[in-house]
Amino acid sequence: EVQLRESGGGLVQPGGSLMLSCAASGFPFDLYAMSWVRQAPGKGLEWVSSLLSGGSLPTYADSVKGRFTISRDNAKSTVYLQMNSLKPEDTAVYFCARGYKGGSFPIRGQGTQVTVSS
Repeated sequence: EVQLRESGGGLVQPGGSLMLSCAASGFPFDLYAMSWVRQAPGKGLEWVSSLLSGGSLPTYADSVKGRFTISRDNAKSTVYLQMNSLKPEDTAVYFCARGYKGGSFPIRGQGTQVTVSS
């Protein structure tokens, strides 16, 4: 069974940082691109960042470029999202998902809440 389990969300003040982690199981993690997507209250799913299976070609949405960094550890079947300089508009449920930018991301975890507020 394919499983993706996110962790690391929470409440942070504007300008703060969080690191999200996503542990994968049930499929050959090192053969798949991975992504982070998010869903803000009342809005649709928004792609945030993707990374190829070998860790190359990180790509980011314009809204997070320069502030977020995606990485992965294939030995641990884990993908990360380091989020710096957080803004209130980054508030959302963050999901890790199997696949690369442009996909529909049908395989994703249960999500972790990130709230940026003073």
